[in-house]
Amino acid sequence: MSQFLALVAGAALCATPSVHDGDTIRCGAERIRIANIDAPELPDSPKCQDYRRSYAWCDFAKGYAAREALQRLLASGPARIERMGQDRYGRTLARVTVSGKDAGAVLVQQGLARWWQ
Repeated sequence: MSQFLALVAGAALCATPSVHDGDTIRCGAERIRIANIDAPELPDSPKCQDYRRSYAWCDFAKGYAAREALQRLLASGPARIERMGQDRYGRTLARVTVSGKDAGAVLVQQGLARWWQ
């Protein structure tokens, strides 16, 4: 069965997304970066090991908490993916919602992500 259930007006439903970290998921082979938020990095992030550490959010406990919160949200129903483009790493930038809840906004409200400007 395909990861994508339906295409709805430029958006797709993803039945079984997997979570990489607090702001990145996968639907099948597609890597999706949740648009407009930044979640804390996990320990394996190169951003926390090189010159980018000065601006990277390297709170690993919050990084794990963000990943777990996103996993719980995505487990509650199919994810709606509204594609907005690509980031510099080739990931799809998208607004991700579950049952009408914006995943990025939920994480920001819980203090597990911040709005990206």
